[in-house]
Amino acid sequence: MNTNKTKIAILDDHPLIVEGLNLLFSKSTNYEVIAGFTTSDELFDYKKINAIDVLLLDVFLADGNGIDICLKIKKKYPKITVLGISSQSERSIVLQMIKNGASGYLLKSASLDEFVYCITTALTGTVAFSKEVQNLVNKVQFTDLKSIPRLTRREKEILKLLIEGKSTQEISDQLFLSFLTTQTHRRNLLNKFQVKNVAELVSFALKNGLI
Repeated sequence: MNTNKTKIAILDDHPLIVEGLNLLFSKSTNYEVIAGFTTSDELFDYKKINAIDVLLLDVFLADGNGIDICLKIKKKYPKITVLGISSQSERSIVLQMIKNGASGYLLKSASLDEFVYCITTALTGTVAFSKEVQNLVNKVQFTDLKSIPRLTRREKEILKLLIEGKSTQEISDQLFLSFLTTQTHRRNLLNKFQVKNVAELVSFALKNGLI
């Protein structure tokens, strides 16, 4: 291994994604993938975790939530630069990843050039996004976060079902989403409205005529 190369690790519960990204960087002269994990436990048990420069972190994992894992990583290993990767690009999720310490966010479909750009930019201390995510983020008015939040279509659907008293599992079944995805949307709704629980969320939504 070339010790001068930036050392990348990948945490994604789909082995094909890990293999694909490994292949993507295999011919790079500046970057190398030193480890791939499919669970967060594997990552935290990794004996050379301090050697990781950049972690590409899946936002939706089978054994946990990438948003929460990002916060845990940054608290324990602040020198690791974390970039969120996902097949989804909802701005509330992007913002939550950044809030929890991620230095960027990419779609898994991004090109090698986009990955390299984001990693290079993130390592300089600047938050970086792949093109599609950047377009999404550009639409965000951060002043809006202090007033009534703007909701995505999916968030409105989930909020409506929460008002109807549906559980996370019931919402998952009705909208054909995984439990973890629904749980993430639910957590993001609480964060967006800066409330502690679903009861406060429903109360705020009804008072402000959001549904």
